[in-house]
Amino acid sequence: MDGTKIAPPRTVGFWGTSLFPLNGMIGAGIFALPAVLVAAVGSFAPWMMLIGGILFLPLALCYAWMASRFEHSGGSVLYGEAAFGRFVGFQAGWARYASAIVTAAANMHVMVAYLAALFPGLAGPIAAPVAVAIGLALITLVNLYGMRASVGTLGVMTAIKLLPLGALIVAAVFADGGLGAVALPQFSAVESVVLLTFYAFIGFEGVVEAAGEFKDPKRDVPRSIVTMVSGVTLLYMAIIWAFIAIGPQFAGETNALAGVAEASMGPLGSLAIVVAASFSIGANNFASGVAQPRLMYGMAERGMLPRWFEYVHPRFLTPFNAILFYGVVSILFGLWEGFEVLAIAGTLVRLVTYVVTSCALPVLEHREGRINPWHLACVIIAVASSLYIALQAQAQAWLVLAGFVAAGTLLYFIAARQPPEYPLDEA
Repeated sequence: MDGTKIAPPRTVGFWGTSLFPLNGMIGAGIFALPAVLVAAVGSFAPWMMLIGGILFLPLALCYAWMASRFEHSGGSVLYGEAAFGRFVGFQAGWARYASAIVTAAANMHVMVAYLAALFPGLAGPIAAPVAVAIGLALITLVNLYGMRASVGTLGVMTAIKLLPLGALIVAAVFADGGLGAVALPQFSAVESVVLLTFYAFIGFEGVVEAAGEFKDPKRDVPRSIVTMVSGVTLLYMAIIWAFIAIGPQFAGETNALAGVAEASMGPLGSLAIVVAASFSIGANNFASGVAQPRLMYGMAERGMLPRWFEYVHPRFLTPFNAILFYGVVSILFGLWEGFEVLAIAGTLVRLVTYVVTSCALPVLEHREGRINPWHLACVIIAVASSLYIALQAQAQAWLVLAGFVAAGTLLYFIAARQPPEYPLDEA
């Protein structure tokens, strides 16, 4: 090398940026949640989703305000380091990355299971892991080729998964059914589905991890977070309304949304929903496959990982080694039958990064001389809701998280010895 660092170019505008929080939130859950919510709270389900979106918004705003301060890749790594030091930043990035790799394998197994409904041969004990490996390899190859190719592919996958859902909503408009009278559920029932409505929005934060390749991250990332969290809330409400209008009798069934689609649009509609579900999980995984290597690249920029992870391919202008590492390790986890034990901690790790990011905001504002009262109120709500959800996690998830932290502590003292390439006050 001649000593000149090659950096990935900033090629992604607002709409490309918005694909990341959109696909981070919309995975498999949107195809199961309507039936579960309707079974739990009846005709109040769409409004329950609205309440969930409103309760989740303070956390999204905390991320938006933090994202407006930084323009490099890394997300919670940068936020944690800026507020609490390098050790916290490293732990936030390491735990997020480790859990994301395992979750990628788990999600791909779910996608293959959906596709097995169309292609039964994929359900075999050999065919399933091979299909998982091929799927993860394809994500890696497209990602290696360039950010433009990745965003373009993500856009196509997003359209394939949203069009059938849009058709279902249109079919509901012409259906004879309707919401009817909205009956308030018992409080105990509402409390039991608060967790579900919260989980429906988890994943939006992936957008901050790839900010270094967005054209105007300080403007576009906050806008995309708020816009997509609001938009996904309305989309969930519309789909739940369509479910009630067309086929509330399917509530509680395993593949209820496909049953509703068949009732309104025939077998072709049911097939479209199954395909949409497969692509929805695939797009969710693809978005993670784009963002997570950028997280590792950002950690290398901060001197928290070996510079090897910072290598950018001179032709494709992508963080080549970070992408390749993510792809190879996720494939290995996909072939290992015991990875599910690690995957259960994925949501808990996200909640930890939520708390770190939210708490970082008032810390930084205090250093600047003034804490915004509105910001502080959102931080309190965001932290309280994250802690409440975290307390619902099983003991096994906490043990796995403790293992991640222990491994991260060891890695920190081994890897985080290099000076950062830029001061955070220039982020």
